[in-house]
Amino acid sequence: MSAGPDGPEDRLRRFATIWSRAVFPVTSTSSTRPEFEQQLLPLARRLSEALRARTFDANAGKAVGAALVAAHCTDPEALSRSLDCVDAYLVLYCGTDGNQEDLRARSARLQHAMAAGFAQALRERTLAEQEAISAAALKAQGVVAQALHATEARFRAVFEGAAIGIGIADLDGKVLQVNGALLRMFGLSENTVRSRNVMEWTHPEDAPQTWKLYDELVRGEREHYHVEKAFYRPDGTVLWTNLTVSLLRDADGNPQYQLALMEDTTERRLLNLRLRYEATHDALTGLPNRTFFFERLEKALNAGEGQRFGLCYLDLDGFKTVNDSLGHAAGDRLLVEVADRLQSCATAPGEMVARLGGDEFVALTTGPDTEREVDELASRIMNALIAPISVDGRELTVRGSIGIVEGPAGERSPAEVLRSADITMYRAKSAGGNRFELADPVADAHAITRHGLTTALPTALDRGEFFIEYQPLVHLGDGSVRGAEALVRWLHPQHGILGPDRFIPLAEHTGLIVPLGRWVLEQSVRQAREWRERHDDAGPLRINVNLSPCQLTHPGLVQDTVDILERAGVAPDALCLEVTESALIGADDDLLKPLRRLAEMGVDIALDDFGTGYSNLANLRRLPVSILKLDRSFTQGMQQFPADPVDLKIVEGIVSLAHSLSLAVTVEGVETGAQAEQLRILGCDTAQGWYYARPGPPERLHELALVDATG
Repeated sequence: MSAGPDGPEDRLRRFATIWSRAVFPVTSTSSTRPEFEQQLLPLARRLSEALRARTFDANAGKAVGAALVAAHCTDPEALSRSLDCVDAYLVLYCGTDGNQEDLRARSARLQHAMAAGFAQALRERTLAEQEAISAAALKAQGVVAQALHATEARFRAVFEGAAIGIGIADLDGKVLQVNGALLRMFGLSENTVRSRNVMEWTHPEDAPQTWKLYDELVRGEREHYHVEKAFYRPDGTVLWTNLTVSLLRDADGNPQYQLALMEDTTERRLLNLRLRYEATHDALTGLPNRTFFFERLEKALNAGEGQRFGLCYLDLDGFKTVNDSLGHAAGDRLLVEVADRLQSCATAPGEMVARLGGDEFVALTTGPDTEREVDELASRIMNALIAPISVDGRELTVRGSIGIVEGPAGERSPAEVLRSADITMYRAKSAGGNRFELADPVADAHAITRHGLTTALPTALDRGEFFIEYQPLVHLGDGSVRGAEALVRWLHPQHGILGPDRFIPLAEHTGLIVPLGRWVLEQSVRQAREWRERHDDAGPLRINVNLSPCQLTHPGLVQDTVDILERAGVAPDALCLEVTESALIGADDDLLKPLRRLAEMGVDIALDDFGTGYSNLANLRRLPVSILKLDRSFTQGMQQFPADPVDLKIVEGIVSLAHSLSLAVTVEGVETGAQAEQLRILGCDTAQGWYYARPGPPERLHELALVDATG
């Protein structure tokens, strides 16, 4: 039923008309073109319904592909033209409403399903013919063996009626008889075929063993052989066949004739080549895909002695912004243009460009001199990206980061090479992008170790691989131990003891810093309780615990701290939380609110690394801190005598400012007695450093506190 001059049914018929006009010239059918169009109309309707269905059904596409074979559209060109029509017109005529990108994606999947259905139907038809032909051939073999006897009529019926090509030759290769199917396959007359010798039918793509097997057969050393063989037709095209040659013996068992059975596999081979191309090439850009690239890379890495390789791993800088702002369709057009430019950069022998996925591309060069060639290739790629790319009327500037790996063949696997290139590319991106970097084994090892540590972090806490060392805090006035700073360590199974600088940044990046920090706080508070119980006569000992910026913003910070103190039965004044100055630069009231609540409870807040964050000193009045921890860079000049006068003035000023704000001053990195004495004279309150003790187990603090208590 029509739906108006431009209704769905009219658009469907126009699609079927275009399809029939494209395919009819290459179809073996007795129907007229309008009759053929009527055959395609239900197939077009089924494709239209599958395009707009709620859920995708690949069986619809497969059924259409199989129906083409049933309609005698078995020429590879018929399938190619059908797929081209579906690609160009199905969405245009049958998908006017709906998301165009989704419809085009579904159209592409329908095309793949059609190709699969076409190939399966063609194979099933061929197998059915082969079965009939094999039976006829077996029968013919017995007939040919008695060809000079009284069964000529029955043999001729089988011989001529077979759909497969059959030829009979003597042992010298002279063709004696051929059937009509073989003549049609070659496009030759019978006289022409019979004037030729079997040995003349060679082809450059013959397998090395083809003619060796033939010689063995005519000598009577084998009964048959089966090969895939190509032949030239008179028009220069290639006929591909599955060829089976059998030896026919006389009544006494002596070799007499050779019987050839030929199945035309040209269509199937072309279809397989197309499917192979689609499986190894990127659908968007037409470049080789990841699968094809790995095949080439593996071949290059196994090229043998004296051969080298060079690989450029490219990632576009800021491509996500294009997708987010202009849409994925614009991003796809940008990628197509980039692919074209990259392809123009790899034109020398041994060079190729591939798309790995997304906005990641690789360029490969091989040969004996890739050290120079890969640098030139990377420079060509960077130059190719300089000119802006026009997308939807906008001029887009494209930049990329490239990681280069170069070396001799045979030393690394494809996965190792690509990993090194990926690491190097991200190093180039971290350095600002729009550049290329050469792979560095030391940097690779560091990145791999970093990745390994990141991967192992989540389970390390559960396995109990972390432990805490404590560094004493000493009062500069009387030398008494007032507490200790808790410093977490990781006892890694392979790398040994790792300091916080190796894993705290990774923990912050992965979010593990929150549970790890909670564990450190809990263990440290328990230790503080034990110290207070054992050394009550030496005065209350305090534990200092570091807080990362991630912990500061975690909503459970205050409640976790309260719960830990209550469970341990420890007063808040036994705890001091250290926060780096840089974490509080420009902090608003929301960030400071948890710290104020903790300070109001009685927990001390120390401003760590003071002097390195370049914060406004006036901000100290609004921060809920009670202690300044002076960075060690200010006191290094005091290790020698006489002390640096500038450092003395700076420290003196900071101490004076802190005390005027009722803040205590703690100094880190004290390593000499002269340094400690100078800091005492300047009025600093407490200090820590190797002069007093290195970080160690809690028992060492017991000993120091005990010595201090007993005089």
